Amino acid sequence: MEISRAREDDLQALLALYTQLHDNPMPGMDEKLYALWREILGDKNHYVLVGLMDGVIVSSLVMVVVPNLTHGQKPYALIENVITDEKWRGRGYATALLDHAKKIALERKCYKIMLLTGSKKASTLNFYRKAGYNSEDKTGFIQWL
Repeated sequence: MEISRAREDDLQALLALYTQLHDNPMPGMDEKLYALWREILGDKNHYVLVGLMDGVIVSSLVMVVVPNLTHGQKPYALIENVITDEKWRGRGYATALLDHAKKIALERKCYKIMLLTGSKKASTLNFYRKAGYNSEDKTGFIQWL
């Protein structure tokens, strides 16, 4: 699998993949969406990583590096939207993307990576534990707006 940052022309394929994430509907392809995509791609701290097989996106995640005034002014990273196409699961692609994201976080001198999942499935939680994440150090809270 080839791993790279998403490109401008990856938007439609990425959105199609996201329809498998929490039954996320395919949005209308309008100028507002394209403007948002260009904004995301133009943000040096925003990484949309894609895993490609024969040029087709089969897996993806988003990582944002957040500048920080604590911990020796070292940034931290947040990971969201980890997804592998249902037809390609169980082959280590999401693990490879998480490893690649960790490499970037280390290069950016992040002191930690945080990841939340809405899944309660043991297999998903064990997947993240096996990838090096733990659920003991912090307590996560979300306020939906």
